[in-house]
Parts: sequence; structure tokens; C-alpha cells
Amino acid sequence: MIRRAIISVSDKTGILGLAKSLIGAGIEIVSTGGTANLLSQAGLPVTNVSDVTGFPECLDGRVKTLHPKIHGGILAVRGNPEHQARLQELGITPIDLVIINLYPFRKTVLKPGASQEECIENIDIGGPSMLRAAAKNHHDVTVLVDPADYPAVLAEISQFGDTTLPTRFRLARKVFEHTAAYDALIAGYFQRESPERDLPDQLTLAYDRIESLRYGENPHQSAVFYREALPVNGSLTQAGKLGGKELSYNNIADTDAALALLREFTEPTVVAVKHANPCGVGSAADLLAAWTKAYEADSVSIYGGIVAMNRTVDLAVAQATKGVFLEVLVAPDFTPEALENLQARKNLRILRLPGAADPFAPGSRCFKQVYGGLLVQDQDTVVYDPAAARTVTTAQPNAMMQADFEFAMKVVKHVKSNAIVLVKDRQTVGIGPGQPNRITSLEIALKHAGAKAAGSILGSDAYFPFSDCVEAAAQGGVAAIIQPGGSIRDQESIDACNKLGLAMVFTGTRHFRH
Repeated sequence: MIRRAIISVSDKTGILGLAKSLIGAGIEIVSTGGTANLLSQAGLPVTNVSDVTGFPECLDGRVKTLHPKIHGGILAVRGNPEHQARLQELGITPIDLVIINLYPFRKTVLKPGASQEECIENIDIGGPSMLRAAAKNHHDVTVLVDPADYPAVLAEISQFGDTTLPTRFRLARKVFEHTAAYDALIAGYFQRESPERDLPDQLTLAYDRIESLRYGENPHQSAVFYREALPVNGSLTQAGKLGGKELSYNNIADTDAALALLREFTEPTVVAVKHANPCGVGSAADLLAAWTKAYEADSVSIYGGIVAMNRTVDLAVAQATKGVFLEVLVAPDFTPEALENLQARKNLRILRLPGAADPFAPGSRCFKQVYGGLLVQDQDTVVYDPAAARTVTTAQPNAMMQADFEFAMKVVKHVKSNAIVLVKDRQTVGIGPGQPNRITSLEIALKHAGAKAAGSILGSDAYFPFSDCVEAAAQGGVAAIIQPGGSIRDQESIDACNKLGLAMVFTGTRHFRH
């Protein structure tokens, strides 16, 4: 039976109604600080925790519940005669219900201008201790950390005078998930504030559920979308949906891939992605021209694709996309006229993301799960540096090629390895992604480009181990090649370029993407 409860909450949602119901059920309320004052002001009988412990709250409230008369009352096993005898000997009354939620650490960290001292002061100590104690002893003690669980617990108390063991187990699990996430959030904050950027020996991550998805990559797989506990501006988790159906697992993955590539560009750019690979990318003086380039780069593959734009979408751009079936369109903003036009397409998911083209935050990392483990690495934020590049052939690239060199290397970073990208006038004309060998990737890119390959720039994510790529590129009309270099057979490719009259530039930087 529940006879005594302790309540100490920073989020006071529903707490007065809960306390009134508990008191009506004959349950004594023990409370602390602001919560005790709130209950008292509401005319509810409440015992202050300092009256239970015989010790005043001290150190600006840092110490109030860390006392044997609190933790002994929570942790004592009711069916253990020795525990019960010890409680009587020490004058400790059992606590059967623990209602705690924690200091608002995350809210404080996210507050503009919050000092490190203020953030640290909002690290709860006594709250997690009581929660963990109650959850450990859930066979006898009910613990509440989420106001959403108040009604169900009250219903059981009203019916049985207690909660059922399955309910207590469920609530205990919720507590350990909550306190683990709380501690992970704090650890993440300290890592972020630390001058050392190294990864810890024990990595703890805190994520909050955004929504349950209809299914995962395939209908037989369940899936959930989570966001980092400390939200990242410009990330897909911050986007607002302005129209269309709910996002699917594949929509989210592909849109994130489109945004990652979009972040490479400052000029008006449109990125189209299909199955996590770019299928059309275009940059121009304005967004409408950029859209035209991206669409014409591969008007077949863009069907059912994801499109990301780095400027406000106006009516002219919206109208230009009409007749092209797109799954998702994401942009920093939309004019009212453009939004009205786009919202008429019921199946188009429209996302507003003000930071859509913001670069990755300093220190950003990416994660890849392997069975039983996790790979963590820094984001690949290196871009093409003309000053560090070197021409290794007799033929020299002309000035007009420089913009396409940079464009090609920005795009090829985001194509699955082995990756080949053909570019002309800041437009992809052929993309060969993810083949087991580089020559096949090139053949795919050339086949797609057709006549557009003439005079194009070829970008490769890694070096050419053989001269076959040079020979095929020349035959397809490619004018120049840009690649990392670094193969023991580099000279073979250089000689082939010299023989066929192609310019080739080495960047010295590889961009594998698996």
C-alpha cells in the first residue's frame, strides 16, 4: 500500500491535481523547497523534508534530500525483516511513492547567454539519487518522472491502493532511461566546453524521440526518428513541415544527404538526391537558373527525388518545379505565393529550414553503426584549395576550369565511392556512384552525360590506379581531370593524359564515402 510520497519537481505540470488526489487517498506528502511552498500556498497539508531529516536545507539548496531518513525510506526492502527492524531502530518511515523531475539543465544550456556557472548549478544531484534509488527498489516503490504517467498511477491507486508490479517495472525502466539521458546530456556539455576535442573512452549519447515512423527502409522494419538532446541549428531535426505527408525513413535519410551537399555552396544552388546519391546539382546567379541546371542534369532520376535549395523559393521557382514528382522540397524559406503553389501538391513534403545551407558546426562528427559497435569520425569539411592543388600534366587547365574544379570536388565528396562526377559550367552532367571499380563508375557517368561530356571536368574521390579511366575520359570528350593523386601508379595516368592532351590536377585530399 502507498502511505507516504515525496514530491520534488521543477516541472510542476499537473502537480497540484496529483497532490490533491494523493491526499484524498490518505497519502502523506513530503516535499522540498519551491514544491513544498506551492503545495502549502494551495492549502494542502505537506511535511517539509527538513522536518523529516531533522536537518535544514543548506548550501543554497544543494543539500536537502541526501540523508538516510530519505534514502533509507526509499531503499528499504519491505519483505526483509532485518530492513524493517533497522528502519524502526533508526526512526525511518518508508517512502512508497517518489515523484521527481530534475533541474532544467538542458533548458539552461539552451538559454542565450547562459554562463558556465549557471549551467553547472542546474545539474541535479539529489533528484537523480532519489529516482535511481526508487527505480532500484521498484518491487516496493513507485517512481514517477513524467507528468504524462500521473493519470495512470492515480487510477491504480484509486482502484488498488497501490500500483501493480508491471507498472512499477515500466516506470523504473523509464527512470533509468531518463537519468542516463540526463547524465549523457551533461557529459556532452562538458565535452563541448572542453578545450580538448578528443573522444572519450566511454561514449554516451543523448537523443530524444521526435516521432515514430510508419516503417524503416522497408515496410517490415520499424523505425523511430530521434534528435540530439542539445538541438543542432540547421539540422533536419529543426525543419518545419509546411505541407505534404509525414516524412518516411528514406525521406529523412535522403534529405539529410541533400543538405550535407548543399552546405558546400554559398552561391544559389539546387541539389537533387536519389537513394542518398546526388543525381543533379546546379549553381547559378539565381535560384531559378540553378533549378534548371539541377533538373536538366538528370531529368529521369530526379523523379521521386529529394530537392534542397539554399535560397528563398519564390513563385517562379515553385512553378518551374510543377510537373516534376518530388518527394521532398527543403529550403530556408518560401514566399507566400510560392508556398500556396506548392501546398496544392498533396504528396509533396515541404520543409522550411532557415539554416539549410549553414556549414557544419565546428567539431561536428558523424556516426556509422556496425553490428555491436559504433564508428565515429570528424565530418569531412575539407574543400578544394586551388593554392594546394598542383597540375601534373603538360597541358594546363585554363581559368574557366577552376570554378568547375571546385564544383566537382564539392559534389564528388557526397557521392558513394567509387565516385566519378562530370561537371560543366557548374552543373553535373554525369554521376557514377558506388561501383566496385572506378572504370565502371566512369562508364556510368559517361553514358548518362552523352554528348554533354564534351569539354567537361572529371572529378574523382580517389586516385586512378590504372590509365583506363584517363583513356575512357578522353574518348568521351572530357577536357580535364581533378583527383587526389597518391597512387604508386600515378605516373601511368599522367603519361596517358600527356599522350591524349588532357590536363590533370592533383588535390592531395581523398574523399571516400562508404
